[in-house]
Formats: sequence, C-alpha cells, structure tokens
Amino acid sequence: MKRNINIFLVSLLIAFASCSFTSKSFDDPDKDKLLMQLITYLLEQGHFEPKDINDELSVGVYTRFLDQMDPFKNYFIQSDINEFEQFKTELDNQILAYDVSFFNLVYERFLIRFEDSKNRYSQVLQQPFDFKLDEVYSTDYENSSYVKTKSQMFNRWRKQLKFYTISNYHDLIIAENKLRELDDSYSAKPLSEIESKARASILKTMTENFSLLEDIRRQDWLSVYINAIAEEFDPHTFYFAPSDKDRFDAQMTGKYEGIGARLQKRMDQITITELISGGSAWRQDKLEVGDAIMKVRQEDEQEAVNVVGMRLDDAVKLIKGPKGSNVILTLKKVDGTIQDLSIPRDEILLEETYAKSTKVVKDGVTFGVINLPKFYIDFQDYNSRNAATDVKKEIELLKTEGMEGLVLDLRNNGGGSLKTVVDIGGLFIDKGPIVQVRSTGNNKEVLEDKQRGIDWDGPLVILVNELSASASEILAAAMQDYKRAIVIGSKQTYGKGTVQNIVDLNRMVKANTNGDMGAFKFTTQKYYRINGGSTQLEGVKSDVVVPGRFSYLEMGEREQDNPLEWDEIEPANYKVWQNSFNYETMIENSNSRLNSSVEIKLIDENARWIKAIRDQDVYQLNFEKYSHNIDLNELESKRFDELSDYHSELIFQPLSHELPIMKQDSVFKINRNRWHENLAKDIYMDEALNVLNDLKNSYSTGNTAQLKD
Repeated sequence: MKRNINIFLVSLLIAFASCSFTSKSFDDPDKDKLLMQLITYLLEQGHFEPKDINDELSVGVYTRFLDQMDPFKNYFIQSDINEFEQFKTELDNQILAYDVSFFNLVYERFLIRFEDSKNRYSQVLQQPFDFKLDEVYSTDYENSSYVKTKSQMFNRWRKQLKFYTISNYHDLIIAENKLRELDDSYSAKPLSEIESKARASILKTMTENFSLLEDIRRQDWLSVYINAIAEEFDPHTFYFAPSDKDRFDAQMTGKYEGIGARLQKRMDQITITELISGGSAWRQDKLEVGDAIMKVRQEDEQEAVNVVGMRLDDAVKLIKGPKGSNVILTLKKVDGTIQDLSIPRDEILLEETYAKSTKVVKDGVTFGVINLPKFYIDFQDYNSRNAATDVKKEIELLKTEGMEGLVLDLRNNGGGSLKTVVDIGGLFIDKGPIVQVRSTGNNKEVLEDKQRGIDWDGPLVILVNELSASASEILAAAMQDYKRAIVIGSKQTYGKGTVQNIVDLNRMVKANTNGDMGAFKFTTQKYYRINGGSTQLEGVKSDVVVPGRFSYLEMGEREQDNPLEWDEIEPANYKVWQNSFNYETMIENSNSRLNSSVEIKLIDENARWIKAIRDQDVYQLNFEKYSHNIDLNELESKRFDELSDYHSELIFQPLSHELPIMKQDSVFKINRNRWHENLAKDIYMDEALNVLNDLKNSYSTGNTAQLKD
C-alpha cells in the first residue's frame, strides 16, 4: 500500500512539473498567488474526496476565517461584517482565480481594529473591578453577536477581563485564608490590595499577548486563510507555513524534551489532548486528557502567567524548558476542580513507548496483559524493533509463564504503522484479511496476514477507549469481525479512518524565487473493516461498554469540523473464528456484572457530572456567587473520591526474565511497579480479566479452523 501511495505522489509531482508552477507563469508574480495555485491544485487533484469549489464551500471558508481571525468578537464591529458579507458566496471565484482580495480586505481591517484595541485593555484594567456587582459573563462566543458601537465593545472587553481577573482574585483570597489559618498573628492584606494585584497580573499577561500579536506577520495570517480553505475538505488537511513545517519536522524525529503532552486551543481554553507515552507527564500519571491549563509558572518564579486566551504557540513556549527543570501548571481538571501541578521537563523514555507485558493470577489461573502504547516501526529497517515483533515476543514470554488468557490493552493508543497492524492481527488468526484500504484514484486493496500458524489461539480480550485511534481501531475491528476477541471499553473508539500524506511545496515549483513555500498535508486514503464498514466517524463499538470519565464529553473524529463521512464497501472474504464458547453469552455475563457494580454506577454519575461542568458557558462575576459555585464543585467532586480508592485484590507480577533487570535498573523497576499498581486499581482491567476467566472456563483450543485450504 505504501508503494501505491508513493506511485500516486510521484504521478502528482510529474503532473505538477507539466503545469509549470513558476513565478514566471504569472502576470503578477506574487508569492500569495503562487501559493494559492499550488494548494488549489493539490485539493482538486490529490485529495481523497475533493469538493466542488462552489458557493457552499465559499460560505464555509468565510465563516471559518472570520471565526479564526476574531474568535471572541473583540475586534471587528457589525459594520465591518456588513461590508465583508458581500463576499460570502464569492470566495469560490476568488479561490479559483488564485485571488486573495478578501483576505487582504479582512487583514487590513483587522490591523485597524487591532490598533483601536491596543489601549482598550489597559484602560479597562486601570480601574478596580467591583466584584460585588451582580453580573455574568458568557463564553458562548459562537452565538454572541458583533457589537455596533465603541461603548458596547468597551463593555465586552470589561467583562472578559473581569472574568480573567476574578480567577486570580479568588486564588489570592484562598492563599490569604491559608496564611491566616497557619499564623494567627498574620495581618491580612486589604481586599483592595488583593484586587489590584490580581488586575496587575492580567495587565502583564495582556501586554505580553499584544506584543506577541504585533509580531505576527502577514504571511502567518495568510496561512490562517489558506487553512480555512483546506479544513473545508476535512479536519486533517492542513497547510504548514515554513515555520510550522520546521516544528513539524522536529516532532517527526521522535525525540521530545518537555512534559510530553499535546495541547489544543478551543476558543479561549488550552486543553490537554494527548499524553505522549514515555513522557514525564505520562510517567507522573497526574495530568489527564481534557484538563485545561489556566496558568503557567516557572519553578524559579513567584508569579504565574495567565494563559487563558493566549495563542497556543506562546503558551507552549512557556511550558517548554530545559531538561531537569520543573513547570507548575494551574489546571482546571475535567471534573471542574482547580489544581496546581508541578511537572518535570525531560526527554521521553523510549523504552516506555514499547510493548510491555505482565502476568496476574485470578482464581488460580494465570493470565497475561500486554500494553501497546502505539504501533511503532522503523520504516528504514522493518527487521529492527517494531510493534509486531515485540508483541509476538511478549506472547511467547507469557506462554512460558503459563498464560491461559490474554488482555491486549490499546487504550490511549493513537495508532501508527499499518504494516504492524496486519502483522499483529496475524498473531491471532491462521491467515486472512485484516483491513481494506482505498486510495486516491485506486480501487480497494485488501491487506492480509499471509503467514500460516497462530501465535496465540486462546482467550483474547481487547481494551479500548475514546482515544484509541487509527491503527488501534483497525486491529480491534478485525478481531471483532472475526469474533476472535471480545472488545471492552468506551461506547466507541476515536473514529479516525483516514490517512494523510505530506508534500513539500518547494518540490512543485520551478525556478522558485519566492523563498520557502512550506508544506501541505492532505487526506489520500480511507480504511475499511473486513466486514466492509469504515472506521471513519463510527470507530469501533465495544462489545462490552464500560462508562469512563470521558463518556459524555465531545471527543473523537465526529466532533471535528468537516470530517469525511462514514461509508461501506464490499466485505472481504473471511470466515469467523471457530470457537467452543458462546460469544453473546460472554458479553451478557459481563454486562450483568457491570450493571450490578456500585463503582461502575458511580463512574457513570461522575461522567455525567463532568459533562454538565464542561457544558457550562455562563460564569458569575459576583465574587460571592463565583466562590460559592467553586465550593459546590469541589464538594461534589469529593463524592467521587472513592473511585480513586478502588483497589482490586489482584497482584500483577513481572515476568521471570525481568527480575534480574529490576535488580540492576532502578528506573525500570520504578516504572514497572507503578504500572502494576495502576493495573491493580484499574476497574476496566478487572472486568477484562473476569471476561477472560469466563472464556477460559468454556474455551477449547482445538477448534481454530478459519480460512483453511
């Protein structure tokens, strides 16, 4: 499949050459026009599912671009929008003509409005806020209207800055109260001084933010416009400006220094979207996907920087730092509580990104667990270490320990190499199809395990969650379609069933005198299950659904803008696994246990409460009411404390070959012990082992005929 994609890309490059994309081919040799021509050509000729560049797309680009230029509606006024609207259905014509007139109009107007606002925040923050006043602030920016007058704009800024300040004010009040509790003789600061300090902190942050905004070049804003076009095709199609391309190239080297977390900005909040396996935050096991970062403080500084409303790149710069130092994050946790967390900066420990296994004895039976953080591979040398060979090795080691059932843990596994998925699937079946792939301009291709023999033919359970994506979904789907494994976890997995390729735009230009053009990532493939259904949007629906903290939150591909639709093709030729147990009965038994579990009911209640907290978009600016709401949230969160106290009676043990390693390598020992302790507190793993026990009691390894010749 990689060979076919490479052939496709080469054919595109040949086509590019024949089109003679050079600055000399234009009457106007402007770089913007050249860039628009390149991007438009790729979208029309290379995208897996190209769209008509018409009025409908024009409206989407128009709306997206304005939302990204002014997400809080703090700059443009209604008269600006009235002027812009004449282009709402005209952008398709401009795009096809490689014309950026609309961008120029909006950009130049933005510069004017930005200058108007430069003194506005300082004017607001010069005056004390009245936190006794009864008023609220709405963060539903999408449905807010543009203001018509300067006084309305001033009031909008006042409320927004008051919203930012009240958080600081609350923190300082709490700190004062703690000092009084510790020392009866402590002389409390007057409220006016505390309010002034809270305001000064926001003033410093806003001044820094405006300074950074002033440094943004026109070319950066043009990238925003180009991506407003690209993202109308699908959420994973994206233009990398030269500076963005450099950062992407650095990430692809696989070596990171920092806390090991991926961030995303949605409106004014910066949230954690992924913890990188092996990173310091992952090892610390306290930061969670969904946590929102409110403030960042360096360990050698007293004052934290408020990052609410800050550009993502600028917040990342604050979080990054030299290896061995610490950064303190003020987090709004997924349950709404506020917490300071000190995280060490470090390199990712590569060993922790690889497959690892453990054994556990339940009711006198030995079971194995393999954790696979990602589907890794060295594309230059497949015979070197990769996910498939490592999983195979772990299976063999577990078999020597007397394993009678296996849990394959794919939770939080964001995917990786397609080849390793096929090879890992082949460990559990006696040859047959694993996944179907359609590529741009090609018919479907069925990727099969062609090796005779099965490495593990015993009971198998696969654990997934909402963050199991791409390659994880392919493997779970294949084992589910064969009825080879029971899938336990979230209602559905992430739902990313597409593949992207990146083209260096400089390769498309002859005699380029315009400088670095950047790169373009676009969708070229789509995955399908062997039963014919796509994993796009729908992901893999678990056989046994276990509620989790994220059960009701908006996560996954279906929550992205303009995702490709779910569809289906003809199923591949396969036969279900021949077994001696009743698949449906095993699922019913598990559901019966879960329905009677007090802990599972509490997890579901917690998930619903977290959803309610996350949906809140109106906040009190009256301090008494603001504090009361925080106190209520913290009180409610304590109701779920017992979930963190859950501990099964299971004891997870290292494999025999690891014992001498643990004696010699203290870091390895610490990481293994921490993993084993977490597994013992993992209610989902507990139920996976219950299912394995059921399977083992009714399982016979004698019936494994499937696709036999």
